[in-house]
Amino acid sequence: MTKFILRRVGVMLLTALCLTFIVFFLTNLYPNLEKLAKTQGNFRMTDEEVASYLGRNGYLQPLPVKYGQWLGVLPGWTQEGRDGTLRGRCIDQDTPAADAPRFCGILQGDWGYSTVFRTEVSGIIGEKLGLTGRLMLWVMLLMVPSALILGVMAGMREGSRTDRTLSTFAITTTATPEYVSGVLFIAIFASSAVGLKWFKGTATSAMENPSFENFFLPVLTIALYGMGYIARMTRASMAEVMTAQYIRTARLKGVSFPNIVLKHALRNALIAPFTVIMLQFPWLLNGVVIVETLFNYKGFGWTLVQAASNNDIELLLAVSVVSVIVVLVTQLISDIGYVYLNPRISVT
Repeated sequence: MTKFILRRVGVMLLTALCLTFIVFFLTNLYPNLEKLAKTQGNFRMTDEEVASYLGRNGYLQPLPVKYGQWLGVLPGWTQEGRDGTLRGRCIDQDTPAADAPRFCGILQGDWGYSTVFRTEVSGIIGEKLGLTGRLMLWVMLLMVPSALILGVMAGMREGSRTDRTLSTFAITTTATPEYVSGVLFIAIFASSAVGLKWFKGTATSAMENPSFENFFLPVLTIALYGMGYIARMTRASMAEVMTAQYIRTARLKGVSFPNIVLKHALRNALIAPFTVIMLQFPWLLNGVVIVETLFNYKGFGWTLVQAASNNDIELLLAVSVVSVIVVLVTQLISDIGYVYLNPRISVT
């Protein structure tokens, strides 16, 4: 198992380097840098002024050098100004040039400075991750148990009326996009047009003081969309297990149907849904952009939209790094869990 985990970690690190380099390359294309210069200066800047701005801020260095400085494996760039002062990537107003570190990349905890929010990127990422993490927690608590119950009930008796009813419900929820179900929920449960003012149509106040009234609708909107997919996977896995030879043997021995389901079928039926459930974490981190925008909940997905639309390169890179890490870690946990759940797999 140790060798298995070490191999997976090695592949994770290599994948993370490749993905972050691709994102870094795309965000540092010259049109993006030109747009950044004009956003920070003015849109009437000439090509010479744009080049001067980019040169003063270290953007015109070779791409591998910039990537190494961003990672923190190469010394940050420095440049002497006209007045003799030294400036550079690792030098800011609060740190004298003599005391500034040579390396200041993400490996040293320096995530850069947001040109849109005018603050450190690390602070933004921490705050927005906390908000989306709270949303993810309640979504998973609602979505996973409900989906597993629906899937197991549908798969226990394949082709029955219960199976057809629950499968139809699961397909309907998965086929309905969040922006459709979210708008419907707001119109029905939070609008004066229908009269059912049970919830608030916005989750802005939930950022500081979450309650059932201002937080349930976004949670329900996301949970319903993911619930159907997990339920369908659980149903298919459960139906397959219920036709296995050892289940038939248990029936012939006179074992009661509840015991067959709980003691023999359930564990094996949960192997495939476990992987699907783990894949929900990356989706919840970045895939809730529509819901966070619809309910004005300024979490991680909302921050991704702001960074991309405003060409905030440092913030966009930080969001990408966090997303890559979450995807790779959940994949690692999924692989390890799959090995433990499935005794037929041997790891050497």
